[in-house]
Amino acid sequence: MMLKTHHSHSIPRDFGRAGVKVPSRSPLVVRAVASPIDFNERKTNPKPSIVRRDDDGSRLFVDKEGHVTKAMAADYGFRAGAGRLYEEHYGEVPSSVVELATQNFTHELAQMRRAFRFRPHLDQVLQKSPPKTALRKMSFDVAERIRSALSNLDKSLEESGVLPKLDPPPPLSQAQLAEFDVIQEKLSRLSLDNDAVVRVEKERNQRYGELKSPLFVKLPFDALCWVLDVVYNNRPIQKFWVLETVARIPYFACISILHLYESLGFWRAGAELRKIHFFEEWNELHHLQIMESLGGDQAWFDRFLAEHAAVLYYWVCIGFYLVSPKNAYNFMQRVEHHAADTYTEFIEENRELLASIPPPMVALNYYRNEDLYLFDSFQTCDSEAATECLVRRPACENLLDVFTNIRDDEDEHVKTMKACQNESIARDLAKGRGQPIERE
Repeated sequence: MMLKTHHSHSIPRDFGRAGVKVPSRSPLVVRAVASPIDFNERKTNPKPSIVRRDDDGSRLFVDKEGHVTKAMAADYGFRAGAGRLYEEHYGEVPSSVVELATQNFTHELAQMRRAFRFRPHLDQVLQKSPPKTALRKMSFDVAERIRSALSNLDKSLEESGVLPKLDPPPPLSQAQLAEFDVIQEKLSRLSLDNDAVVRVEKERNQRYGELKSPLFVKLPFDALCWVLDVVYNNRPIQKFWVLETVARIPYFACISILHLYESLGFWRAGAELRKIHFFEEWNELHHLQIMESLGGDQAWFDRFLAEHAAVLYYWVCIGFYLVSPKNAYNFMQRVEHHAADTYTEFIEENRELLASIPPPMVALNYYRNEDLYLFDSFQTCDSEAATECLVRRPACENLLDVFTNIRDDEDEHVKTMKACQNESIARDLAKGRGQPIERE
């Protein structure tokens, strides 16, 4: 059974721009669509999505219609290859937790050692943005002394056999090297004005009314926004990676509690909610991987902060959902609103620059692949335009399209979280069961 949620039509995200006419919302309708998945579709599909290399080594994505899109030649994330969906080892069953933890520690340790020994990309950063103030010069001098000491210690431990021999970072192909300088330079120029994001949020509140939340919901939300704004000031890709790391957690928490209630026999009336939340979590996972492929997880500090914050955030969401599911969804709606507003401002600030950067391969595999039933299932739309909504296929020609798609996805999450605060949502889902909507 494939679940669909149908809401009022999508609200334009260019609110706050002069002359924009905003349509009124129509009543919310939530339906479940009983639609069998055709597992023979791939067998009969004459043009499945494929990836191939161009003559210069760059990667080309060919969708099922035969449309060719040039993707980034390199993956700039810390977790590339086996750490990315649709890449090597994709679809395998995980090994034991001990083996996985050992592999992760080994990977992290090697990267920290390379940072001390080989200073990857640090010299280029210093050349482009040397420290100018006395405080920054002193900070860099102290950091360089610490790095030098750790580098000497690492060499000594390696020579004594305590640590394995460390190889330099693997070389890139000619196409990757040529693209690396160009893309990295463009990515480094991307900006995000926190004050402008606040203005976008205020404009949205003026148009649609401010979301009402109790104090115990607003305080952790404000704290989360403050930390992201301060720590990741003008570091948009890293900020988005941290944001997407924690954005998946509330859906995981909801699924956990709903599954627990079912297992204990407490409640099973709205089990369809678990399916909606899984579809949304799957969508956020791809947002996360897109930010990773752009280099959002390269810094050890960013990974440490995001991954530990995600664990803490999980238990906060669990507490919210145990005490008041309605307020938990209210909190999630606030977070998704903030994400959508942030992406909106980011797109407006960097429109031309984003349009000049090719999309990462993981974005093409998600938005232009031949198997998109999970993507279709969390989309929302007006019930009168249900058929059109079922076949949403967003463009993905460049990074501008990618961030526009992510922004639109966040809008879908906002509407679903609003619907989940309606106590009749489970009955609305049940009413639609067995009423299929034919695809075109």
